[in-house]
Order: sequence, then structure tokens, then C-alpha cells
Amino acid sequence: MIITLVVIAVIVLFAVMTYNSLVGLRQAWKQAFADIDVQLKMRHDLIPNLVEAVKGYAAHESGVFEKVTEARASAMKATTVGEKSAAEGMLSGALGNLMAVAENYPQLKANENFRDLQNQLTDIENKIAAARRFLNNAVAEYNGAIQKFPAVFFAGMMGFMPAQMFELDAAEKAEDINPPKVSFG
Repeated sequence: MIITLVVIAVIVLFAVMTYNSLVGLRQAWKQAFADIDVQLKMRHDLIPNLVEAVKGYAAHESGVFEKVTEARASAMKATTVGEKSAAEGMLSGALGNLMAVAENYPQLKANENFRDLQNQLTDIENKIAAARRFLNNAVAEYNGAIQKFPAVFFAGMMGFMPAQMFELDAAEKAEDINPPKVSFG
């Protein structure tokens, strides 16, 4: 009987320790997702100023401005990791088109306000990329922990479901496959 109680106590102790570990890992990826949200909010707040700066020089490019505005609205409505990942990919594409339009206007590129906004956007994009890497690392660690033996036997019963990574959108994947070419001649 004592041996049975010891075995049960060890199992309960192991279950509690595993549960606490999984809770900590789940909180880590949720915090990482919240960190991405902060960076995305900064990006969303910057976009109207950037659009207005370009509008002053390229008012006839209304289709580009509408796409950026629509993509921003979709990105702001997204709530899950998958939704945000897809919406932010669309927004990145729309911003790329906006920057391409800006390239056609030398006066705009020389405008100090536009250059400052462009630098801020570049900084935010770098922070988003770093936050995305951190989130994906936290998600991988969490997903690995719930799939390892023996946690796999009771992680699902305790409400630990796999988390989704913040993935590259189709345009970003295409860039990885076909990187931009640089030519000096």
C-alpha cells in the first residue's frame, strides 16, 4: 500500500510540475504575441501619415491608397495569429506598392517628413521581424513540450492545444525563393 501511495504521489507531483511548465511556456508565447501586437499597432498608426505624405505628391494614385487603407483596416480587425499573419502579409504587399509609387517622385523622396516616416517604418518592420522570430521560437518550444513524452498523454486533457506560428505570407516566401537581383550596370 505504501508503494502504491508513493507511485501515486510521484505521478501527481510529475503532473503538477508538467502542468506548471506548460503554463509557463503558454504564457511565454502569448506574451510574444502581445509584443508583436504592440509593434503592429505602431505600424498601423504610422501608415495614415505615410499615405498622406505620398498623397500630396501622387494624388492620382488613388487605387494604391485605397488598397493600403483596406489592408490596414483588415490587419487591425484580425485577432488570431493566423488571421494577423495573413492580414499583415497583405498590408506588407500594399505598403510595398505604396513605396514603389513613392520611388517615381524625386521631390517626395527628398522630402524630410517622408524620409523620416520611411525610416520609422523600416525600424518598425525590423522590430516586427525580431518579435516574430521570438514568437515562433516560443511557439516551437511550447508545441514541442506538449508533444513530448509523457506530457503528450495529458496535455490535451488539461487544455494545452498546439499554438500557431506567425508565418511568412506568399509574397515573403516568393522573395525567399527568388531573392531580388541587384545590378550596378
